[in-house]
Amino acid sequence: MQKLIRRIQSPTALFAFEAAARHLSFTRAAAELNVSQPAVSHAVKRIEQALGVALFHRRHRVISLTDAGERFYNDVSFGLMQIWQSAEKIALQSASRHVTLSASTAFANYWMVPRLADFKAAYPQIDIRLQATDKDIEITGEANALAIRRGDGAWEGYEAAHLAAERIFPVCSPAYLAKIQAPGDPVALTGHNLIHLEEPYRPRPAWADWFAAQGVAFRDRGEGLRLNDYALVLQAAMAGEGIAMGWDHVTQHLIRQGLLVRVLDSHYAKGLDFYVIWPKATPLSVEAGEVLMWLLSQRQD
Repeated sequence: MQKLIRRIQSPTALFAFEAAARHLSFTRAAAELNVSQPAVSHAVKRIEQALGVALFHRRHRVISLTDAGERFYNDVSFGLMQIWQSAEKIALQSASRHVTLSASTAFANYWMVPRLADFKAAYPQIDIRLQATDKDIEITGEANALAIRRGDGAWEGYEAAHLAAERIFPVCSPAYLAKIQAPGDPVALTGHNLIHLEEPYRPRPAWADWFAAQGVAFRDRGEGLRLNDYALVLQAAMAGEGIAMGWDHVTQHLIRQGLLVRVLDSHYAKGLDFYVIWPKATPLSVEAGEVLMWLLSQRQD
């Protein structure tokens, strides 16, 4: 390598020569490299002096490669192309160490974020990117993407692994519970301030479904606070605005922190659980596979 350095003197001169030989113009090479035309001409002259041979025929405003210049250009352009391809492969490999996890805002905020520190401690080399969305998006063809979905475990074109059972309990803030008479049963709950989730894109159970599962007749007359995102529903519940439907796997952390309490032990479970899914047609990257295994290690069912 030292011999090459002594012979060429400056790697920059190789770029100048390659560009000049490709364009057959010192002026266009200078524009490409964002330097002056004399700088390119000087760099090429240095290589010619080091090699002891002319690389270009110079005529008035016209240059062409000599036989030696033609041979040297073929080798230099091939070598630089190999370096570029190697650099691109390394850069792509580095970029692919991120994994995207698509999920609802509530899952991202209240299930995933509290666990991020533990994940980074276990996998410091993986950059996990949470993609909080208000609708279920397609991730087909992506080797480094996972998604959280509610359903029966069967999605066309996807593999699925069970993450959490759907169990829904009524929850509220401790402050709200302290200022009311706690309902002793589901019938008593009908008379309280209920916070409703009106999900526009994802099908989700409503209070009417919850009460029906308890054998209680409930008619939704459009009263109470109504929000279109479950993260907002939980924020309202923590702020003391009323009683919300609490998906067990999402609210567990908030309950442990004392931000929410479970109002009743009665719950709703339809059997449409939560799964991690990924495309069947595209093998998961190593990093996505590690994220999948970590997610499944967090199951508490």
